Parts: sequence; structure tokens; C-alpha cells
Amino acid sequence: SAPRMETQEVSLSCTLLHLFIAFPLTLFHCPPLGLESLRVKDPQLRASSYKRRGLGPHRGRLNIQSGIEDGDIYDGAWCAQYEDKKQWLEVDARRPTRFTGVILQGRSSIWSWDFILTYKVQFSNDTLVWQPAMNGTKEAVFEGNQDTETPVLALFNESATVARYIRINPQSWYENGTICLRAEVLGCTLPDPNNIYAWQQTEQGTKDKLDFRHHNYKEMRKLMKSVTEACPDITHIYSIGKSHMGLKMYVMEISDHPGKHELGEPEFRYVAGMHGNEALGRELLLNLMQYICQEYKLGNQRIVRLVKETRIHLLPSMNPDGYEMAFKKGSELAGWALGRYSYQGIDMNHNFADLNKVMWDAIEFDFQNNDKSKLINHYIPIPEYYTAEDAFVALETRAVINWMQNIPFVLSANLHGGELVVTYPFDRTEDWAPHDDTPTPDNSFFRWLATVYASTNQVMSNPDRRPCHNENFQRYNNIINGANWHTVQGSMNDFSYLHTNCFDVTVELSCDKFPHASELPIEWENNKESLLIYMEQVHRGLKGVIRDKDTEAGIADAIIKVDDIDHHIRSVADGDYWRLLNPGEYEVTVSAEGYNPSTRMCRVMYEHYPTICDFRLTKTPKQRLKEILAKGGKLPKDLQLRLRQLRLRKLRASTKAINSRLPRKRPPTSPPTAAHFSANEESCAAVGKMHSTCSKNIGKMYFSKFLV
Repeated sequence: SAPRMETQEVSLSCTLLHLFIAFPLTLFHCPPLGLESLRVKDPQLRASSYKRRGLGPHRGRLNIQSGIEDGDIYDGAWCAQYEDKKQWLEVDARRPTRFTGVILQGRSSIWSWDFILTYKVQFSNDTLVWQPAMNGTKEAVFEGNQDTETPVLALFNESATVARYIRINPQSWYENGTICLRAEVLGCTLPDPNNIYAWQQTEQGTKDKLDFRHHNYKEMRKLMKSVTEACPDITHIYSIGKSHMGLKMYVMEISDHPGKHELGEPEFRYVAGMHGNEALGRELLLNLMQYICQEYKLGNQRIVRLVKETRIHLLPSMNPDGYEMAFKKGSELAGWALGRYSYQGIDMNHNFADLNKVMWDAIEFDFQNNDKSKLINHYIPIPEYYTAEDAFVALETRAVINWMQNIPFVLSANLHGGELVVTYPFDRTEDWAPHDDTPTPDNSFFRWLATVYASTNQVMSNPDRRPCHNENFQRYNNIINGANWHTVQGSMNDFSYLHTNCFDVTVELSCDKFPHASELPIEWENNKESLLIYMEQVHRGLKGVIRDKDTEAGIADAIIKVDDIDHHIRSVADGDYWRLLNPGEYEVTVSAEGYNPSTRMCRVMYEHYPTICDFRLTKTPKQRLKEILAKGGKLPKDLQLRLRQLRLRKLRASTKAINSRLPRKRPPTSPPTAAHFSANEESCAAVGKMHSTCSKNIGKMYFSKFLV
């Protein structure tokens, strides 16, 4: 069914009757033909003339975006070569169609200001004889745009013509501009009794029984509740905070033990709706939670394994305020930007702390001062200015950051819309260039992640598809380094990589940011396999538990370093860790405060399950001594001997250094021997204090002199 939409009044010229005014789109139940979504192919679009290839009829699609430079092959509209009333843009529906309306928009350009003020519409079955849309006995003239971006809807009367072809015929245009437009056509295709190949025109869809429609806030909450009622043993709903307007940011958790972190089980998240008008990701996640619930109950082994081995978190709407604004306008009338920003006008994709600068400043400091003490490559702290109460940070962004810090996510994807490509970090260029390849130390694995999604997406992987707007990502196999596309400061992907253990990519799901509800079953089928196989990548690489060798207790905050990859991760509260890696053999070193480092070789296989690589660390003598003295206990003999040896070693070294500075005629001072320390111990034993105060004082003496 069509999404809810406000009644759109269509202003007509003075020659028109009110018959054409105020027809809600939902009354006609006719969806867009698909100029914006590219279901209408380029050969189906013709024009009376066009200025150049970049302004040809194939560019006359609603919301198509131009390139930065005028004159390239990716301009932002169809523009006629001549300025007269005989120009037209023609759409071939390829089937008998009951046309019900047209949506018009001006030219997308940062250099030009072109739009149509009024226009006529004609219909034909053969392109030879044309019938105009009529208003009584006169030809109807429809009012167009007043600016270049706002879509304007015109609906035809109830006796709309059934035809195969439709033409939009501009009658007047902005006086300082020229004839340019972007359009969408509404219509219901009808069976053609003369078509012997009708079986080939079956609409693509899906066999999955899911709720394919756009859900506003209340409907989304209702659907999520219905999933938990259907699968109470594997689902749990929680909120990570509220939007500026007080709407809760709901998350669906899916796991065989929802509500808690399980030792060794990785945490995965999908985030959608960062830009409120990019609605497809929201609906895909709602579909995904329904699908997992249904298939789990049916015993689908792939889904059962995913649920039992992974803790999944789905956030359908990071920007619920923005979505509500776009939803009220409707899928075709929200334009390119309405609802993109938060209620406060913040673009959340630029709103996370810029930790790239902190890291690159530290690298520069190290280069200039040869001081690696300032060099950090993971868990980079958030700058104080960012956490201040008056910082320009959206409530929604703060909520997501707290969520990231509270749950040890391993892998994530951020679902966007408006293009067909998967981008991976870094998203920001180092020198503020508009775009430049800026890879992370884990570039090879990020490229793998992006390829996994793009190569299994039915549209991205189609070699015959055309570019969405002004970039041909097929030449990059539909993946690209984010900064090499366009630089983004403060992205969630970069923040996630530099502040947490989590690897995050951005998936641009479709050319159409807010596809019509009729497109949702097709989009689900396009993305279903990609969504599932991407989640399964959380099990690629290494995993294990880091424990204390003596107590077997898990060690939190241990640093896991992989040789030749300058990015570390850390163990979580129970000592478990996950390190995403491509197949290969790696030298892994684990270190933790108070423990001796441990190194071992770990091999990642090609199978779709992780290699278990556990570590057991031994405490350093210093740490053992600290713990004993803190408890008021006695020193074990092995520790006493170890401290004695270390003390002697230090004394010998210091004596040698002193002697090297003294005149050669002076005999060197004899270093103390073990007998000195034995004598002290014997004195203690003589008074019966060897195992109490006296022994403790000796330990403190060793500790203070050797370990300071």
C-alpha cells in the first residue's frame, strides 16, 4: 500500500476548473512508474531536443543529482535545446497504463537556476496521435515549480486517460532560466490482451511474508512489539535514549540469551535512519527482524546458527524526528533533503568526535620529537570540548556514543540511501582535500567487508545497471574508500574504528532515498542475502579469552596487537576478545597492566568460523609484590629470591656506572653481595620476626629501591 501522504493541492492556470484540484495520491493507489528508482530504463525516455548528452532525457528523473561541474555527462535535469512551447519529455510505460499524475522538479545545479512554471500533458498509444489532458472543453494547463528543489504534484481527474506514452510539454519557465525539468510519473499498469509475452512482464517480488510498507514512529513500535511477542525467547526491545522531540530510539536485540553478553559471543549492530529521509534502511531492518523471527521458528539452520552464535542489535531509526518530517510529506514529495537533519538541524554523519585529527596530531608529534609515548592507534579518548554540555552535539549522537561504549560491538554497518555503493574508513582526508584515498591499517579487511555486501547485492552486482546520479561506482566494483569519494569529518565509521573495537562501513542502499512502498518487496529481495552474509563476517578472524594464569580469571582491557597491523584492540570485561582478520598466519602479542606480555602464532582459516586463540598471562614480580603488600601478606620464597636477584643486578649496574666516572687510581667500591641480605634475614630470624614485620620491611626495602 502507498505511504500516508498529505493532500497536495495543485495550483492550475486561470483557464482550469477546480476539477483538477486536491486529489490525494492515496485515492488513486497508483505508484510511481520508477523514473527515480531507475525501474524506467533510459531507452524509455525521449525528448523533442536536448542541449547535450549530460542534459539528455535520461537525466530528467526526479531527485537526480548533478555533478559539481557544469558540462559533464552527469548534469541535473533534462534541458531542451530550444526555448519554445513545442518541447516535450516523453515516457514510454511499455504497457497500457492508467496515468494518474505527474511530479515535477527543477534542475539540480549549483550554477544554474532553471525550472518550469506551467506545462501541459498529452497521452498516446503509438506516439503518432496524441490526446491532451482536458479540462472540460479546454486543454488543461498545470502549474509547475517555484524553485528548483521542491517537488510539485499534479493529479489528473478520475477519468484519466489509459495509454502507453505520456508527454510533459512545458508552456512557461523561469524568466532568467531555460526549459529544464526532473519528473516522476504516477500510473497503474494494466494487462495488455494483445501481448503474447505477458508472462515475461511478471513483476519482481519476494516470497517472504513481511510487512512491506513505510512505518511511522507508532507503527514501527507496534511492529517491533509484535516481533517480540512472536519470538519472546530470542528477542528483546530496549531504548538507548530519546531524540530532541522525545521519541525513543528503540533497538531490537536478537540472541538465544537476550539481555546479556555471553562469553565468546560477538556483538553485531545495524544502524539505519541516521538521515531521516533515507528510509529504505529503516524498513529493511524492520523486515530483517521479522524474517529472522519467522525463519528461526521454522528451523532454518542458517538463521538458527546466526542467532545462537551472535548477539544482534538492530537500530531502525537513529533520527526519528527527521523521519517523521519526511514521512508526512511522502516518498515522492519529501525531496532530496527534507528530514535529512535532526530537529536541531544537525547532520549526524558529521557529528561524531573527530578522532582522526587527534591520531594524526599524535603521529606528527612522534615524527617531530621521536617520542612514541604520545602515539596511540586505538581507544582514542574523546576530547574534552566535545563532551561539554554546550557542545553542538545532537542528543541522538550522544545516545549512540553511550551505546557504543556500553556494548563491545565487533562489527557494524550504517545504512544510508541515495546511491549504490559500500564505503569503508577512513571517511576523512588527512589534509582536508575534497577527496583522497585514506586507508586504515585494516584496509584489506575493510575492502573484504565492503565486497561481501556489494557482490551479493542484486542491484550493485548487476553489470548492466546505470549510475544513480553523478558517479560510476561500477568501475570500483561498487566499493570505495569513504574519503576517496568525499571527505567527511566526524563520521560514525571513523569514530567507531578509533574509539572502540568495532569495524563499521556505510552501505548506500538505493538510488532512491525514500522509495515508494511498492518498491519495498523488490528492495528486500535485493538486499536480503547481503544483510545476512555481512552479519556472518563477525565470525571471521580470531577470538579467544585472556586469563590470569594463576586464577583463571578473565583479564579486561588487555591489548591485542597483531604484528604488521598498526591498530590494536582490547579485551572486554570478561577477558574475551574478537580480532577481525583475513585468512593468514599472524603473530599476536597480548599485554595487560601488571602482566608479562605473551606472544603466539595464530592462523586464520578460510572457513566461516573464527580461530580460537586464547592467552594466559603471568603477573610481573612488581604486580605480585603490590598485591601481597596490599593484603599485608608475607613474601613467598621464590619472590624473595627473585627480588634479591633483581636488586643485586641493579646494584652491580649502578656500581659499574659510578666506577666508570671515578679516577682510575681509586679502587672501585665493592658491590654488596647476597651475604649482606642474608645477614639481615638471619638477624630477623634471631628475634623471631623473619615471617612477620622484619620480613615485610625487607620486602618494602627491596620494593622501594628496586621498583621506584
